[in-house]
Amino acid sequence: MEFRFTPEQEVLRQQLREFFKQELPDDRQLAEDEVDSEGEWQFVRQFQKKLASRGWLVPHWPKQYGGADLGIMEQVIMREETAYHRAPLLDIFGVNMLGPVLMMFGSEEQKQEFLPGIASAEVTWCQGYSEPAAGSDLASLQTRAVRDGDDYVVNGQKIWTTNAHRAEWMFMLARTDPEAPKHKGISFLIVPMSSPGITVQPLINMTDRHGFNEVFFEDVRVSAKGLVGDENRGWYVGAALLDFERSSIGNAAASRRSLDELVQYCREGSGNGRPLIAETVVRNRLAEIAIETEMGRFLSYRVASIQARGEVPNMEASVAKVYHSELSQRLAGTGVEIMGLYGQVRPESKKWARLRGEFTMSYMMTLGISIAGGTSEIQRNIIAQRGLGLPRG
Repeated sequence: MEFRFTPEQEVLRQQLREFFKQELPDDRQLAEDEVDSEGEWQFVRQFQKKLASRGWLVPHWPKQYGGADLGIMEQVIMREETAYHRAPLLDIFGVNMLGPVLMMFGSEEQKQEFLPGIASAEVTWCQGYSEPAAGSDLASLQTRAVRDGDDYVVNGQKIWTTNAHRAEWMFMLARTDPEAPKHKGISFLIVPMSSPGITVQPLINMTDRHGFNEVFFEDVRVSAKGLVGDENRGWYVGAALLDFERSSIGNAAASRRSLDELVQYCREGSGNGRPLIAETVVRNRLAEIAIETEMGRFLSYRVASIQARGEVPNMEASVAKVYHSELSQRLAGTGVEIMGLYGQVRPESKKWARLRGEFTMSYMMTLGISIAGGTSEIQRNIIAQRGLGLPRG
């Protein structure tokens, strides 16, 4: 099978490339959640608004919610080009996760209230899923939401919450029936981060960046209007959201960009008095990664094609997620190994860092990628049970 985009879709791709070239002249801007300073944050917010003003942030959404009534494949193109050019796109939680879920499970009032703010990049979201004792086994979460009149009163803790220190809103899972089986008593809630009783504490990662946070809830009152779907059936809403999160098309494009730069480095860099690319072992490693990267791209296209049919990718999303998580680790390791001692130098060393220390940093950052969003072990269980019909072990 030879996959092709339509001529109109290729025009969109070219327009995006020209836009990124103009708006990101050095092509080195930070992507997604890697923003530390207030200056970086403001740049990213303005950049997202420029995308939104052109209808490129959520091109596949209906116009009534701020989209352009285009297809899923236009969104795929946008995510590919954004990731390849390392353009910053911070509100992945609103754009890629909450938005599609609200269209499936949300009330019309919720759609009208929340979707336009996502589409215009005016509102930033964070995701309240993981807890200290409920990461891979997410259904074991213990954060409680007790109904009290027109509100829920929330108590508990979330962890690894990206951008909680900057987001205006959070979508979260909380236990509303502690007596029910663990998958049955969970509800999906929308919470203003300005609510009294919410405390956010930073978690600094091993690259010395602040993206993660711990979030504590102490008698936080949340309007029952923020319940998405039915009470005690939030697990199914949250699981559908994870299927959208795991399509991984951005990871596929990011890997392709890193590989392109690594190949160019090997052509220009020298070892033993000749270009690195002349070494058989280097060429073989690059060829292996190139094949794996191309395979990953088509796995993500498969997920997108399922979404384009109006279906929810489940096993297919897990296949793409586990594949890209582990590919990113192999790619980072390959880059560090090829560069030798230079592969250990951080970006701060302008003289000695190679490729701006990209592979040094990604080697550290990708250590957790096979855990975040659901561990590779969990993904393989999903593939086995839902894809292959195998029994639980």
